[in-house]
Amino acid sequence: MSDLARRATDTLSVLGFKLGWSVVRALPERAAYALFDRVAAISVRRGGKGIDRLRSNYRRVRPELSDADLDSLVRQGMRSYMRYYCEAFRLPSLTRAQIDGAVVVRGDAEIRELCARGDAGVVFVGHLGNFDLAAAWSAGSLMPVTTVAERLRPEEVFQEFVAFRRSIDMDIIPLTGGDDPFHGLLDATRSGGRLIALAADRDLTNGGVEVDLLGHRARMAKGPAVLSLMTGAPLFAARIWYEPAPAGSGLGGHRTVIEFSNRLVPRVEGTTAVKAADLIQQCADHVAVAIREHTSSWHMLQRVFVDDLDAPAASSDAAAQTSAMTSAMTSAQPAQPTTGRTT
Repeated sequence: MSDLARRATDTLSVLGFKLGWSVVRALPERAAYALFDRVAAISVRRGGKGIDRLRSNYRRVRPELSDADLDSLVRQGMRSYMRYYCEAFRLPSLTRAQIDGAVVVRGDAEIRELCARGDAGVVFVGHLGNFDLAAAWSAGSLMPVTTVAERLRPEEVFQEFVAFRRSIDMDIIPLTGGDDPFHGLLDATRSGGRLIALAADRDLTNGGVEVDLLGHRARMAKGPAVLSLMTGAPLFAARIWYEPAPAGSGLGGHRTVIEFSNRLVPRVEGTTAVKAADLIQQCADHVAVAIREHTSSWHMLQRVFVDDLDAPAASSDAAAQTSAMTSAMTSAQPAQPTTGRTT
């Protein structure tokens, strides 16, 4: 991409996000979600590297699907992904009652005991469901969350997301452009009083470990396991997905489910590296259930499987996100308030 084209894309991306932060939260709920359903449809119709990668990832984890069923799943996945963005834009204006009513939590007894003591915990999460809504719920019901975020391009968009996440009491450590993020995670973990939640089902550092994910080799980040082993903080995995909400609850007809694992401990003896690899495999096994059973909630528009890693690089996380969002704010017409969802 030429410098001129990149600047134009960046300008459009900033415009799309600024419109999102300022406009989407002011729309009636049904109109906002209908708009983002429209965005998802536009994104799938236009296609591109992100959509192609989503389809490829879904095909690996759901090999039994026909081409037509796979196409339908991709449309559902993009609707789910755009639902996340709609909720992200609206989240700072939600009340505590609205957040609590949009989240269902299971398997949290052990982690609640940890939080009651004020100790830190480490949580492995995937690119599943609505991580930000889960973090906002945690801030009010468990402990505030600290995480590492990939630096989006352009910088102005990244700063918008940092400000948004800090508004819900989430502390952001940039992956690049600052001090060593792992040192920041060590400090946060040793200080206690926070959950260190890391989206680790994709390796961003080339230093991850290979795991089995639904019968395929995948590369995942080892940070959650190493952090737990070095600090003694308990490690959990959490699968997060969307499901239809009963009448009168949820957001836009859906709610977010969070299901924690029991505390994960190494099943093997050996070095830190050996133990970390075993722990990340356990994490992969936990989130694999949601990836298989709630595939459309897995918003993985990037390469994660080893067989794909030698292919030419696809869109970055930032590029995939901003491409979808600029489609949202520049190509879709706002829906009328009476438009309902068609889920």
